[in-house]
Amino acid sequence: MTPEQRYFFDLTGYLHLPGVLWGEELTKAQEAADRYIRMPPDQWPSGFSADLERKDITGYKNGFAFDKSLEALTLHPATWPILMELTNNRPRFTSGTLGYNRHGHLFHPLHAGSTPGHRTDTRRLYIEDGQLRCTDFIFFFYLSDVLPGDGGLIVLPGSHKSTFERPADMFYLDQYDNESYVAEGVPPGVHNFTPHAGDVVIISELLIHGALSWKPKDRDRRFLIMRYGVQHVVTGSLQPFPEEIRVRLSPETLELIALAPHGHTKEIVKQRAAAG
Repeated sequence: MTPEQRYFFDLTGYLHLPGVLWGEELTKAQEAADRYIRMPPDQWPSGFSADLERKDITGYKNGFAFDKSLEALTLHPATWPILMELTNNRPRFTSGTLGYNRHGHLFHPLHAGSTPGHRTDTRRLYIEDGQLRCTDFIFFFYLSDVLPGDGGLIVLPGSHKSTFERPADMFYLDQYDNESYVAEGVPPGVHNFTPHAGDVVIISELLIHGALSWKPKDRDRRFLIMRYGVQHVVTGSLQPFPEEIRVRLSPETLELIALAPHGHTKEIVKQRAAAG
């Protein structure tokens, strides 16, 4: 991480990296995502699924594994140095969902963050040897443009450091009790991202986040939700990917998703360090 990135992430809990994907790399990823989204459910390969009735967002499960152009993003060279610093060279990839928003999708309520009594071995963000460490975070790879006023991802900057629990009705009223709740505004204290296709947004899972109702009728929001942690901490399932997904993956990706002892250095980390 650059000093500027380190300072900004520590201050706000997020980073916005412009133009990570471009040209053929971006086009292939966009085309692969489009195939998954347009594929009839009865044609989905084993291990792929989606809750098409969900009202706030459609999550196409294991979207990263649908095509090699998407799988490659788990180890992208532009995000790799940040992944290495945040995990102290002990990375683990834990989830890769293809997110899809269309007109009519409702508000995705504010969530995550830290609450009193949360587990101290997960969702930590701290400084070590002058570098930033984060044990639980997300890379959002954007495959379509989000323009001002469209809606989409929102965060409460700095909430990853909050000591107090957020009042449930703060910023957006009745967001949990009303299934038809529509939120379009951005009140003071909230940041709404407007990434271009090819941008990457990185947030700590400690950062409170959600998504505004998607407004455009002629465009949708498409993005990969790539979750990472540290290799020696289990934040969910011991084996988050079924065998039918694992057989599709490269040896490098399989190593990235593997649990490992705290002091172990994965071969993919050694190889990339040696390559400079």
